[in-house]
Amino acid sequence: MERITVYHGSNVEVAHPRILQNGFYKDFGYGFYCTKLFKQARRWAMTKKGNTFVNNYTYTPDSNLKVLSFSEMTEKWLDFVVDCRRGIEHEYDIVEGPMADDQVWNFVEQFVDGRIPRGAFWEIIKFNHPTHQILFCNDNALSTLQFEGSTRYDK
Repeated sequence: MERITVYHGSNVEVAHPRILQNGFYKDFGYGFYCTKLFKQARRWAMTKKGNTFVNNYTYTPDSNLKVLSFSEMTEKWLDFVVDCRRGIEHEYDIVEGPMADDQVWNFVEQFVDGRIPRGAFWEIIKFNHPTHQILFCNDNALSTLQFEGSTRYDK
């Protein structure tokens, strides 16, 4: 069975991930966000107040879970992110794909507000660096993660 290393950036060690529903709506909704990209997890951690921790986990996919995966930014991805950012819930246990980071999200908001057309959105974002996120949406999804440890970094 395939096992994948994923990372979570935080200001604390997260040995026992939980689903938190607070703050603003995110790209794929509420849940526990990780990434396959170590550098991205470290960037996430550095945006938090206090300490900087990169937690690493082994993710073992479970075919019994409902998974949505986007290999790249597509029309379907854009519509899904817009819906999630508006608070529209989905039925997936795990969602994986590119991240609408702050720069991309500014363009998403301009598209949603009608300030730029869909075609202009795609032209603008095609030069962004690759990103990755995987959202574990519920306790069943979290059961696919095994905590392997964390590393603390000085800011």
